[in-house]
Amino acid sequence: MLHGLSHQARDAKSWPFEQARLLLERILKLRLSDGERDLAAALFAQGKFSEAVQTLPELARPVIFQCGYGASGLPHMGTFGEAARPTMVRTAFRALTEDAIPTQLIVFSDDMDGFRKIPDNVPNKAMLEEDRDKPVTSVRDPFGEHESFGAHNNARLRAFLDGFGFDYTFMSSTETYKSGRLDAVLLRILERFDAVQAIMLPTLGEERRATYSPFLPISPKSGRVLQAATLERNVEKGTITFADEDGTITETPVTGGHVKLQWRPDWAARWTALSVDYEMSGKDLVDSVRVSNRIVKALGGEPPEAFHFELFMDENNQKISKSKGNGLTMEEWLRYGTPESLAYYMYQSPKSAKRLYFDVIPKATDEYLQQLDAYNRARADGANAPAIDNPAWHVHRGAPPERGSPVSFSLLLNLVSAADASTKDILWGFLERYIPGASPKTEPVLDQLAGYAINYYEDFVKPAKTFRAPDARERAAMEALVARLKSLPPGADAEAIQNEVFEVGKDAGFEPLRGWFSALYEVLLGQSQGPRFGSFVAIFGVERTIALIERALAGELVSA
Repeated sequence: MLHGLSHQARDAKSWPFEQARLLLERILKLRLSDGERDLAAALFAQGKFSEAVQTLPELARPVIFQCGYGASGLPHMGTFGEAARPTMVRTAFRALTEDAIPTQLIVFSDDMDGFRKIPDNVPNKAMLEEDRDKPVTSVRDPFGEHESFGAHNNARLRAFLDGFGFDYTFMSSTETYKSGRLDAVLLRILERFDAVQAIMLPTLGEERRATYSPFLPISPKSGRVLQAATLERNVEKGTITFADEDGTITETPVTGGHVKLQWRPDWAARWTALSVDYEMSGKDLVDSVRVSNRIVKALGGEPPEAFHFELFMDENNQKISKSKGNGLTMEEWLRYGTPESLAYYMYQSPKSAKRLYFDVIPKATDEYLQQLDAYNRARADGANAPAIDNPAWHVHRGAPPERGSPVSFSLLLNLVSAADASTKDILWGFLERYIPGASPKTEPVLDQLAGYAINYYEDFVKPAKTFRAPDARERAAMEALVARLKSLPPGADAEAIQNEVFEVGKDAGFEPLRGWFSALYEVLLGQSQGPRFGSFVAIFGVERTIALIERALAGELVSA
């Protein structure tokens, strides 16, 4: 699937390929000597990637992509984007290297973090208050479904990622600390404590500097993650001393899950211990990445290749927060749109801030379908190579389906509105006449969209519909349109109908013509926008459309 694309990948303009090329440069620089790099470049130029990997064993070591998840709140769209976008870069990297260099995506849940803030959108807040400051995997599940709140949120995340078909390795912070996988790095931080403090303290306020330590001990008495000063360090024993909540001076190992690192040192420790090569993060974390990079270097490691994306905003242009529960959840998007439309939205302009609210779903869905159609047209026209810069290629990880939907999502929404359709069966009554031989079985994507359109219409469009009466010029134009529709030959297609609608608008003096189409949508459908009107009439039916216009002219829709 991803073989034979390296030549195109070297020149591809889309951002995942730009990132893939930077990542390959990093791998060659860090893993190979000058002579080995020259040999690798020569073999790559000949397309001999497998031979390069066999000849240079360091290239056989997996390239590690990582994304993080804060398990103290329920998963949201931003969480999903942190997995979707690295996957796009990973796919591009695999195409660039003929899939010869192994790769791995780690989804790391910071579930050992202290539970500091109770989310607004969860039940049993009193119970959660009792568990405040404990590791999230020690906090009881307010939903009563899992052994902990951390386990609940991890399960929610994994169920969605699995449903979408992501290839990833899930890692739990709790398990990673307790298993000893971080022990070597924890001991190194203990040894280089002063160097880490020299990096961290200037980034903190005066009050916090007084007690700051990269180590957050977990109280052996209460089980809480403590913001406690490190009173003494014993490098030989691998321990620190701190004052427990009751004032007792306590010595504890820094290994084996007895402490949790502060989050910036934690990030650096994770990058170092797991040999992470690539990680994306939001624009709000630029300074944190810079600090963590310095800590990695103080530990003798090399920071990963970084990419900073803009943040998603809610309908009020406020940053989406998992604790507030604003914006969209993954389940909500999937009630109204396909997973592919969501992936497409994640792909688009990652360095531009975007609203992540219900009204973006129809546009994202139709744009994705348009891109898929463009990809398949190029394939049908006998293009010598796949259009790897097309968003559909990235959405489908290099293997877009050969067919999308013959009807747009916006057109389906208007069909639902005009037909007052409450079930997919009603919609298919129209669609089967418009597309001979079509059925839910032969057009599965269209069938999916029909269900999404009904949900979206019922929840968002129908409550906001506002019909208005036409003014004198609009009324005359609509009467003229009725006459033209009645004179159409049987079986007139969408293009012929659209031409008639255009001519009526021109004759009525609408300039620009957008005003004519807006009038049709507002008077007939109770909304300001819609799809190509000719396509709508072709599906809804000429006779039904005539009846709809006549009802509007009679004032029946305004009073409805």
